[in-house]
Amino acid sequence: MDRLLSLVHEQLDDDKAEGVVTIPMAGKSSFADYMVIASGRSSRQVAAMAEHLEIKLKENGAPRIAVEGASLGDWVLIDTGDIVIHLFRPEIRAFYNLEKMWGVEIPVEVSDGSAAA
Repeated sequence: MDRLLSLVHEQLDDDKAEGVVTIPMAGKSSFADYMVIASGRSSRQVAAMAEHLEIKLKENGAPRIAVEGASLGDWVLIDTGDIVIHLFRPEIRAFYNLEKMWGVEIPVEVSDGSAAA
């Protein structure tokens, strides 16, 4: 599982994802071990990141992969069973602020559109 999580991070880095946050879910939830949240600058980038992740995860033996929202590219959910990945456009991410629900701060560059100093 750590191998798949590392693979997710590598692919997001390759795709220039912004504000990547990993939230350990063990002991907080029974639906996943990790939640990964990241942003892309546009719907096109978000959709491309989702497509690349789906391909990479399949190639590397993820037990199951469910993808929702890829056609719009505003908010894409990828569920591998152990890892749930949320990909957002920045303004959608700031609106829903999933990090707050789990007690994590949303990265500054995502919440206001500028890069953190």
